Amino acid sequence: MNAAVNPGGLDALFRPRSIAVIGASDDPRKIGGRPIRYMLEAQSQVKVYPVNPTRPQVQGLTAYPTATAIPERVDQAIIAVPARQAEAAVADACAAGVRSIVMFSAGFAEAGEEGAAAQARMMKMIRDAGARLLGPNAMGSFNTAERIFSTFSTAMDRGTPAVGRVGMVSQSGAVGSYLQNLVISRGMAISKFVATGNEADVQAAECLEWMALDPDTDVLMLYMEGCRNGPALIRALRMARQMRKPVIVFKAGRTEAGQSVAASHTGALAGSVQVFDTVLREAGAWSCQTLTEMVDVAYACAQGRLPPDKTLAIVTVSGGVGVMSTDAAMEAGIELPPVSEATLAEIQKELPLAVGLNPVDTTAQTVGDRAMLTRAVERVLRDRPFGSAMLFFANAGRNARDMEILSEPLRALRAEFPLTQLALCVQTTPEYRKQLEDLGYLIFEDPVFCVKALAAAAELSAVRRRPLMLPELAKIALLTLAHSPDEAQSKEILARAGLRFARESVAATPDEAVAAAEAMGYPVVIKVLSAEIGHKSEVGGVALNLTNEDAVRAAFARVTDNAGRAVPEAEIRGVTVGQMITGGIQTIIGGHRDPTFGPIVMFGLGGIYTEVLKDTVLRTAPVTHETALEMIRSIRTFAILDGARGQERADLDAIADAIVSVSQFIATQGPEVESVEINPFIALSKGGCGVDALIHVRG
Repeated sequence: MNAAVNPGGLDALFRPRSIAVIGASDDPRKIGGRPIRYMLEAQSQVKVYPVNPTRPQVQGLTAYPTATAIPERVDQAIIAVPARQAEAAVADACAAGVRSIVMFSAGFAEAGEEGAAAQARMMKMIRDAGARLLGPNAMGSFNTAERIFSTFSTAMDRGTPAVGRVGMVSQSGAVGSYLQNLVISRGMAISKFVATGNEADVQAAECLEWMALDPDTDVLMLYMEGCRNGPALIRALRMARQMRKPVIVFKAGRTEAGQSVAASHTGALAGSVQVFDTVLREAGAWSCQTLTEMVDVAYACAQGRLPPDKTLAIVTVSGGVGVMSTDAAMEAGIELPPVSEATLAEIQKELPLAVGLNPVDTTAQTVGDRAMLTRAVERVLRDRPFGSAMLFFANAGRNARDMEILSEPLRALRAEFPLTQLALCVQTTPEYRKQLEDLGYLIFEDPVFCVKALAAAAELSAVRRRPLMLPELAKIALLTLAHSPDEAQSKEILARAGLRFARESVAATPDEAVAAAEAMGYPVVIKVLSAEIGHKSEVGGVALNLTNEDAVRAAFARVTDNAGRAVPEAEIRGVTVGQMITGGIQTIIGGHRDPTFGPIVMFGLGGIYTEVLKDTVLRTAPVTHETALEMIRSIRTFAILDGARGQERADLDAIADAIVSVSQFIATQGPEVESVEINPFIALSKGGCGVDALIHVRG
């Protein structure tokens, strides 16, 4: 078996040469007996040492009273004892010099403060010994190629799993075991599996990175409920992308209620779903909404043939399937380029009722001769290159005569179009399904699921072709602020970071406000100035379109009085007098420090749109100018910026420059700077400028 160079010291977890099972059971159905049974059934070459002080033998193997009594040093210890005995078992394993511990035992951090304290004590012993811990409360891991089964997963009850190329990482043992069965039932085979449990030490991201570097693994599946180490997950996803391995992710806890359940289940806090999705998308992973989708997408990737582009051909015997497949393709962002009229005419010579340029509906005319159907497919695929093709053959897979007729033409199609990912949407028997898969076809029963899986595979293929571009950090001075600055101070700081703002002056008195307005030129805007008042309009602290001295004096008194009554404890420095910007489109540009993933930059339409539509987009910071433009174009309301209904088109490059500057600012600051916001940034037809800014400092 090929050796891999892997980080994190996890070889002792996935590739131990000897294993002590502490709490070994002679009953092969019990948790302490299952890993022994699995490795015996698999005829594993790994040395297994049962540890049980009450038995001389366990399942035919010599047993030892303690791990330290084993006559040679062992790589790994599996701990399958009750929680009250776990600390002693860990001490025994550490004294025996193990390099990894797989702890099935539960009742620790997931069970409350007392359990968390016990978990912390065990971790200190393990770290002092220089070992790694999987768990506690972990289902374990396995390696099919080397027949190492450090797990009690009930999925093994169907027999020793075949050696495969799909790596699976799950934070939940039960979900992981369920996924194993779904994957195997779908016709795939697993290379490595791990369920991480409480993640007191080894975390899902580390396992994902290990598998990304594993030469025996081609496709990666990740089930997550929470993430403690965002940078580690980003590093793992980037490593998988660098190694050209598709990553399919299911993130549970997408609602506030779901996140609460996830936290109680794993002992981990679930991060912002939108930030999590952003990280996955940027790294090129596919985010799934259901376990079915997760398995379908992995299946579409596991064959090893990914679509060369996002074009799809659909040939069907049903007009209704053509309609629903088209809907699915449009929703998934996959293209349906039409074949030529000449090709359709050729098809119609044999099938006169055939209609459509893509989908091509052959109708029920092929029931009597299925060879006509494959000839239609051949003509479609010869018309122009397609990345994928979905062929809806209805119930043909259940008919022995149909399969006899289709077998050779399908083999010829596969040979003629080796780069196109071919999927058959057909009801069939397990035997015929296996035959078709062996020919190189993906098999689905639901056309919508088929199209979605092909679209995901096409996107994952596109990711493999795109280089990962990481911007360099700009040289921006690190702030050392004791408290959050007010608006004027925030603008001064951000201006040094490259942001443009409307002309503005600070005025402590009405006379100073009038002098500033006259020097600037009317009309002007007056806003109360206080670090304690972030949203000035909500307290009556803003006055717009002031056109003369009297209006300025009245506005000064009004906004400061309003703010003083609304926030009595606020320190008011006076007001800002600013240039009144007319026209343009209000946008919002912000940055914040996510507790899991670090610096994040945000863009969307500003003003009322921010709260009402919640149409914003996130990226990890910093971003390039190209990424900033992509952010702008990806909001749902981009048409407003792009000159909808005859309006002036906003200067997208000016907005992108501002996004880049904000992203560089939040990325270069220390953890004390929690967020920065420019709302609004007025996008003009030429250029743009911020008219309000806020920097929030921790504490």
